[in-house]
Amino acid sequence: MTAPIDLYYWPTPNGWKITIALEEMGLPYTLHLVDIGKGDQFDPAFLAIAPNNRMPAIVDHDGPDGAPIAIFESGAILQYLARKTGRFGGDDERGRVAVEQWLMWQMGGLGPMAGQAHHFLKYAPSMDPPQVLPYAQDRYRNEVGRLYRVLDTRLAEARFVAGDAFTIADMAIWPWAILWQGQEQSLENRPHLSRWLDEVGARPAVQRGRDVAADKRRDASRDREAQKVLFGQKG
Repeated sequence: MTAPIDLYYWPTPNGWKITIALEEMGLPYTLHLVDIGKGDQFDPAFLAIAPNNRMPAIVDHDGPDGAPIAIFESGAILQYLARKTGRFGGDDERGRVAVEQWLMWQMGGLGPMAGQAHHFLKYAPSMDPPQVLPYAQDRYRNEVGRLYRVLDTRLAEARFVAGDAFTIADMAIWPWAILWQGQEQSLENRPHLSRWLDEVGARPAVQRGRDVAADKRRDASRDREAQKVLFGQKG
């Protein structure tokens, strides 16, 4: 029997990527909550697994050659799990390239840009003292909008991001794209993106993945102590 994977997690878009993947792949896992608002990510035991003090991270006790392996960075975890299971990573070389390029698009583009949009549009104005920076707000709101235009164009020609099949690229992008309202975006002129958000969101495993520890998710815009930890004032 496969040993459960240890998952170090908090209910954020990057965390959802991995719970969605594990649920879709049917892999057993043991949940370890890393409360990033309280600073759990700086615990030495966690840093031994994830030296960049960011979750998610995993430890697979049935790693390569049967030896345990610790992996951090959500994109690397997704690629590893796809190779481990032989699922959701592309069926041939062209398929794998399609998956990998859209995964990199999320890791290098949508994730960072949407994260900054959330910060400057929602969190920074609520800080003490408030930080209302119109240039930063416009910069990241506009860049996220550009990225969603790219995604909508792609989804006009393909059912899923990397083609006809649901893959780890969809698992990586959906958790960020579903938060479009907090990024001050609109779906009015993005019908293909809207269709894809609904189709992916209707998958039972995606729903289960997003529901993991959902009761722990809180609004950091109202939590001064969490802001100190999350936004570089502590640690």
